[in-house]
Amino acid sequence: MSGLLLRWACAGSVVSALVAPLPLLPVAHAVPAPEKRSVTALLMDLQRLYREAEESTETYNATEEELAGQRRRVADLNRRLAAARAAARDGRSAAGRLARQQYQNSSMEISSYVRLLLARSPRGALDQRHVLRRAAADRAATVARLTEGERRAEALARAARRALGAQESLARRQQEARDGVRARLHEVEELLASLTAAELDALARAERRGTSAAQRRLVASGALGTAEPGRAPSAKGARAVRYALKQVGKPYAWGAEGPASFDCSGLTQRAWDAGGRDIPRTSQEQWARLRRVPLSRLRPGDLVVYYPKATHVALYVGEGKVVHAPRPGTRVRVSPIATNPVLGAVRPDPRARPVSDYHPPKLPPVTGTAADAVL
Repeated sequence: MSGLLLRWACAGSVVSALVAPLPLLPVAHAVPAPEKRSVTALLMDLQRLYREAEESTETYNATEEELAGQRRRVADLNRRLAAARAAARDGRSAAGRLARQQYQNSSMEISSYVRLLLARSPRGALDQRHVLRRAAADRAATVARLTEGERRAEALARAARRALGAQESLARRQQEARDGVRARLHEVEELLASLTAAELDALARAERRGTSAAQRRLVASGALGTAEPGRAPSAKGARAVRYALKQVGKPYAWGAEGPASFDCSGLTQRAWDAGGRDIPRTSQEQWARLRRVPLSRLRPGDLVVYYPKATHVALYVGEGKVVHAPRPGTRVRVSPIATNPVLGAVRPDPRARPVSDYHPPKLPPVTGTAADAVL
């Protein structure tokens, strides 16, 4: 896409994804000729394609996480299976030794009653019987260990085969998700290649107007609360904010977790990792597993989640702004919180107290759709 993106940058415009995601469909959509559509229709087409690409990316990320976990389970089962098979081999060796001893020493089979009759004293006979009983118990224990070892090895072998099958299934799903991302990006490339510089400029202006209007409505609604400018983050949240802001200007890359490039949830995860808190990898899991907070109580470091299916996420930095990795073809940037339709917000460290001496970092300028394409 490098030639396309160069043309895109020279036109001075890039268009954001602003609408809710659709189901993952790796089949390309037919796009009508651009000259037959209005700027609004073009913008909606690009928004849909970007949204679908991001949903496919988050599906890929989730599958990658599952696959990594499944690989660990397979490795653990294989280690346990190897240990169980070694124990079973030891059990078979012990059973073989007992069998040889029994064959070589048939006197062990003489009954304790006969030994009592032949013994020189009753005490000696009782001692002999005790020895025989202990030998019999040892044989029974050896056989039990052998049986249990074989049973355990067989059960682990079955579990390992099932786990490997699940791993192979996840690998296929990952391939499908990766193909879905590539299909969406190819559609974006085709549509952008069909546009003139004037059309790209018109799309950029339309996007900026839409974002500005959405931000004004959000602020006017009071959803952000009246005391928001003075709200401080936790110590970990402050570190997460500093990390995320240092990534401004780095390129978006689907599936990327840094340090050279990021996708949206890769950026938020790494920021909080730098802050000292482990959070889930994908935007859907961040939305599902972290504590939700109302927008009126947002503090820097909180995560703002977008779209009905939680397919985009940004890190709140204060002053009604977020830092995020918007989409393919852009760089990490600071944007108004209403740059996309807000689903809600979550807090990775809800029990942490805000710092008392927080000094907000100087925020870089809000960048929109101009001059931010990846060359």
